[in-house]
Amino acid sequence: MAKSLIGIDLGGTTTKMAFLTHEGEITQKWSIPTDISNEGVNIVPNIIKSLKETISKSGYTTDSFIGIGMGTPGAVNIENGTVINAFNLNWTKTQHVRDQIQTALGLPFVLENDANVAALGEFWKGAGEKDTDVIFVTLGTGVGGGVIAGGQLLHGVNGGAGEIGHICVEPNGYQCTCGKRGCLEQYSSATGIVHVAKDMTADFTGKSRLKELFDNHEDVTSKMVVYLADNGDILASRIVDKVAFYLGLALANSANILNPANIIIGGGVSAAGNTLLQPTTRYFQENTFPAVRDSTRLKMAQLGNDAGAIGAASLALRFE
Repeated sequence: MAKSLIGIDLGGTTTKMAFLTHEGEITQKWSIPTDISNEGVNIVPNIIKSLKETISKSGYTTDSFIGIGMGTPGAVNIENGTVINAFNLNWTKTQHVRDQIQTALGLPFVLENDANVAALGEFWKGAGEKDTDVIFVTLGTGVGGGVIAGGQLLHGVNGGAGEIGHICVEPNGYQCTCGKRGCLEQYSSATGIVHVAKDMTADFTGKSRLKELFDNHEDVTSKMVVYLADNGDILASRIVDKVAFYLGLALANSANILNPANIIIGGGVSAAGNTLLQPTTRYFQENTFPAVRDSTRLKMAQLGNDAGAIGAASLALRFE
């Protein structure tokens, strides 16, 4: 019988884990809270404990598995199996993740960036349809990306390939946490949408439910902006259109260089569906040259919250 795979998707609030068949079907999945207290010292021990317990409870042994793949935020050194600067995990110092997990479980282990594993998940079992050239962009609290070219995940010389969130869409625009200005992340992420909404509301003089919410100092979320746009709020519609312009421009720039078969949009913001996809596609087409416009399709991700764990598990196939 073919051995199984283990996939781990480490996030700032939740760590998702799954056992998968060799073909990528999930046989069991569960999650644990991510304990970021005390500089995140409990994160890896908690993962080890949960894996050991679940392997044992499910009647498996370590011999049942080929290996473990994991996606994590932060700057990943794939060769060393380490992470640094994962700020939402409170990991500011180098974390020797591979050494800890490999030693504790006795299984080969590989580490990768979280946006890259989500890209691999969609490429393997989701909207990528096994095309060998795919760009994945994830719109969440930030904007992440992953690029698969010729069937291979691109890393670049320093692991920075596919950072679509840091394409400049507005020269001298909003300050980004990366240190430069005008990054896509500051406009099309969940937090970016709220920032755009705030500024556009300040200049808006018409009648709008969204404007009322801001005027009453209520907490406005990107979800609310999209909901109001769906329901005909003129200000919210203009904001979504502006966000879609920035996203479409960045994706067009990416596609003009790489000409992928598919660009897959995932992450929490992608729940906006066609409200975001239609105007984004329009601006994408306006900013691509004909060969790309005719061959590259924009699609919504299909795997939802499972993409990371599925993609992470696929990394373990190299240990066969």
